[in-house]
Amino acid sequence: MIIPQPSFEPLSAERFSEQAFALFRYQYLNNKVYKGFCDLLGKHPTEVQRIEDIPFLPISFFKSHKVSCADPIDGQTLTFKSSGTTGSAQRSTHYVIDPHVYEQSFMAGFDHFYRPISSYRLLALLPSYQEQRHSSLIYMVDRMLKASAPGSGYVSIDDDFERLFEGDQKTLLIGVTYSLLDLSERFSRPLKNTIVMETGGMKGRRKELVREEVHAQLKQAFGLNSIHSEYGMTELLSQAYSKGEGLFETPPWMRVLIREAEDPFTYMPKGRTGGINVIDLANVHSCSFIATDDLGRINENGAFEVLGRFDSAELRGCNLMMA
Repeated sequence: MIIPQPSFEPLSAERFSEQAFALFRYQYLNNKVYKGFCDLLGKHPTEVQRIEDIPFLPISFFKSHKVSCADPIDGQTLTFKSSGTTGSAQRSTHYVIDPHVYEQSFMAGFDHFYRPISSYRLLALLPSYQEQRHSSLIYMVDRMLKASAPGSGYVSIDDDFERLFEGDQKTLLIGVTYSLLDLSERFSRPLKNTIVMETGGMKGRRKELVREEVHAQLKQAFGLNSIHSEYGMTELLSQAYSKGEGLFETPPWMRVLIREAEDPFTYMPKGRTGGINVIDLANVHSCSFIATDDLGRINENGAFEVLGRFDSAELRGCNLMMA
């Protein structure tokens, strides 16, 4: 069987649906875990006529099962693991059979929203993630640093930020939320030609704050009109981005649907809150249809908000705070 390949370019609604159905058929036939889940629901590819009829695999399956269409290949397969929470033995594991697909996705996704990373000086303030050997975020940032402008690199809270921000080079400062808040208290000055992007996560290092409080503190400290955000997770190979106000947009090969909390095959209209389902066409060799533990809603313009998590869901470091 021919393996469907994602297209990292603008897609019409019809073309997106064609690729989604092709991946659904491929993953049903080749992913034993996903096939078993679909069969339990009575959802065979011949009976699925709309995207809304495709079963979305609960994200918790990545903790308890090997969600993969092929056996991992030693030395070639990337193994990403979620950061987990303190005292938690279970971590999600995502086997990425073709790393090139992931690299295409995050490079094309960033380019779609911000232009090529080569035009930015990238400063990465990600101390807790740097300690992890299997972080999908660190893998992405590593590759982006190699392609970014001179002066890029990982930074720590103790670095000389006066020097790091010298010159007029357009700069992206990406950081875990608690470290950006720490920085805002040590280094408070207007930043020129700079985007500050938070990836979420307090990791027990600071008091939990709602997004509006976090962004207000960062905007005041750095003299910015908006704080950007990245929405990604171990189980996905694509990212959504917010350029302010917590409103996220997806690249053309990624789509968000809002499911009704009690019925996974009923979808909420715009403006109504429910569970976030994600279609990620880059997840070729695992599962492209993920039912996350996040709550959200889609606004009239098609952007989505992340409003928190289901009460029974375990908090995870790389998801955004309650809003």
